[in-house]
Amino acid sequence: MKFFVPITLLVAWFAATSTGAIKSYQLASPQAVLVELNDLASRGLLWTDLGASLERVATGFALAAVLAIVLGSLVGASPTAEKLLDPTLQAIRSVPSLAWVPLLLLWLGIGETAKITLVAIGAFFPVYVALASAIRNVDRKFVEVARVLGVRGLPFIARVLLPAALPQLLVGLRIGLTQAWLFLVAAELLGASRGLGFLLTDGQQIARTDEILVAILAFAICGIMPSPGLF
Repeated sequence: MKFFVPITLLVAWFAATSTGAIKSYQLASPQAVLVELNDLASRGLLWTDLGASLERVATGFALAAVLAIVLGSLVGASPTAEKLLDPTLQAIRSVPSLAWVPLLLLWLGIGETAKITLVAIGAFFPVYVALASAIRNVDRKFVEVARVLGVRGLPFIARVLLPAALPQLLVGLRIGLTQAWLFLVAAELLGASRGLGFLLTDGQQIARTDEILVAILAFAICGIMPSPGLF
């Protein structure tokens, strides 16, 4: 059942393009997309672009995860830290991804640092929000036992709060990884010369819908890989 909708869309796509209901310059046929996919893969261009995007996502996500775990633990465990930090972080969270592009261009230029930073911004907030919320809702019995045993400070966070919040943290990490791929599209608009975002914009500039669809399909596959129960 999980593949019913994709198969239905594929059949409708094939029917629309093969009958001429949709012109080829508006939407390439599935056959044309497969030919373009094979051509890009055989020339190594697809793997170069995919590798560049994977590297940016991996680096940005790793940085975001570390920072989110630190700040999420602090905000979740300390009411004072929550009052100081959380309102500002929530305000930053509401800013659309493209709104960061002009500032990052001015601050960091068009190099890899700006792209990785934008990916990290996207991945940070799902992890931070999930962890901070989970820590606030940790069973008070665990907290009281830790206090009786004299566990305080960082050992308390590392040995009590984080293990108790681990299920929600894993959910936040999964959502954060998906968000990293979403923000990568905006990141690779920052003067990228390789990457799936570059492949997307290159196809748009030369009016190649088959190339655009190859990039979209690659993004879709990479974006849903963290989802549980996919297969």
